[in-house]
Amino acid sequence: MQIVLVRHGETEWSLSGQHTSRTDLPLIEVGRERARALEPLLVGWDFSRVLTSPLRRARETCELAGFGDRAEVSEDLREWDYGEYEGLTTPQIREQRPDWSLWRDGCPGGEQPSEISARADLVLDRMRGAGGDVLAFAHGHIFRVLAARWIELPASGGARLALKAGAICALGYERETEVISLWNDAPR
Repeated sequence: MQIVLVRHGETEWSLSGQHTSRTDLPLIEVGRERARALEPLLVGWDFSRVLTSPLRRARETCELAGFGDRAEVSEDLREWDYGEYEGLTTPQIREQRPDWSLWRDGCPGGEQPSEISARADLVLDRMRGAGGDVLAFAHGHIFRVLAARWIELPASGGARLALKAGAICALGYERETEVISLWNDAPR
């Protein structure tokens, strides 16, 4: 079994570095181009289940990659809820809170690391029960937490896993050990 993760293509806010969770932005043209470029990379797989975040940028990436007709919406694949930090960049947040770390502190009015970790664990349980390979379209931080939890790290382990917009990742096994078998691979 493999779990293939696809981060949505670029949006205006992913380019500017603004934290985007609940704000339902569309892809920009470069994001749509990257999403279309994913299809030939994914077409050879036989996925038993395709999941997508309910947010437009993930659903649009899923559709442009050729899987919109098979995708099930999963609320648990929403991005980390940034609460009061929605729409702000990390430098803007650090003007008020110089030592802030999403991975340690979470977001006021949003999710804490323990909450997104529990949500990622629910998603992984669902994926493990799919009976075959799974494809998921969602967001950078939820996928970074998901990967950390897959390899038995706390949510904060996701801080060490950079993830570009439009990138493909794969979680799998080396014998019986859960491993990250591909990370941050993007179509050219």
